[in-house]
Parts: sequence; structure tokens; C-alpha cells
Amino acid sequence: MSPKDGRHDSLVLPYADTGVMSRFLREISGRYPREHILMFMDQAGWHKSRELKVPGNIELACLPPRSPELNPQEQVWDELREKFFGNRFFGSIKAVMDRLVEGLRSIESSPLAVASLTQRDWMHKVN
Repeated sequence: MSPKDGRHDSLVLPYADTGVMSRFLREISGRYPREHILMFMDQAGWHKSRELKVPGNIELACLPPRSPELNPQEQVWDELREKFFGNRFFGSIKAVMDRLVEGLRSIESSPLAVASLTQRDWMHKVN
């Protein structure tokens, strides 16, 4: 997710671990091969694993522990929960996954909405 221009990329995968995170990083690297990507992450174990394979055009930085307010991605999750999951019953995990994909596609097709959700004033002061 890029607060500056509102780009948001995601993969829906069955679980989270070091291998899956390496796959995600490889996918993002492939989508933006000519860009240097600074990716901020929380301190989940699979984000900090020594076995994590980080492509050359991606640099990882960890947010402080227990500080979701610093992570703009949290606003994206809030938007998904509110607009796509609030007050709904799902009869199967497939229905949940289908709704998640629908929500992510909606968000990814709206860069201005992503930027408005995730930009912070202090980001504009960085040269």
C-alpha cells in the first residue's frame, strides 16, 4: 500500500507464515521491478524471520510494537470491516473469502480513497 499515490496490492492466501510472506514480497517485487520499495510492517514473527526472502528492490522497516495507530494499513482493514463485513452472516468460509476478494478489489480500484484513508500530514514533510 502506498499512501502517496493510493496504490494497494494484496494477495488472499490461506495462512500467514514466513513462506507465504516471502511469496507476497516476491509478488510485490515483480509488480514493481523498477521501484525501490520501503515496506513498513508490524512485528509479526513471519515479518522478522531470518528465513524471510526479501527481494533486492524491497527494504523492510518495523513499526514499534503495539502501535497500530502508526500503521496506515489499519485504516484499510477498518474500511473493509465496515463496508464489506459489518452486520452480515456468512454461511461458509468460501463466502467470507469471496467477500474479502470483492472488498480488496474495490479498494484497489480506488487509489484516491486509499490515499485519503492512509496519508498522514507528516508524510508530506519528508523530502
